[in-house]
Amino acid sequence: MATYYEAKDLEKFGTMGECVPELWEKFMGYYSAVFAEGNLTAREKSLIALAVATAVQCPYCIDSYTQDCLSKGVTEEQMTEAIHVACAIRGGASLVHGVQMKNIVKKLEL
Repeated sequence: MATYYEAKDLEKFGTMGECVPELWEKFMGYYSAVFAEGNLTAREKSLIALAVATAVQCPYCIDSYTQDCLSKGVTEEQMTEAIHVACAIRGGASLVHGVQMKNIVKKLEL
């Protein structure tokens, strides 16, 4: 079944540097530095990346970081729990923005 997102397109990610290689090199340098071992392990960073990818709904990143997590020994249960954390934060962020609605209602009632 054809979809808007094609799994094979993940392999084409590197082509984004073809027209502006200097920007691609800067991005890749930053990206590599972010995912290097530091105060967080590469495993922890991969789990965070999967949770964020799910929250921002990037199917390519979900695919990539699910595989990366598995290669780093992260269990399906751990990945699922991390996704629930992302879901709770995203849901809470949506709810707290409801305060803006309440402020406008209050303002218009005056």
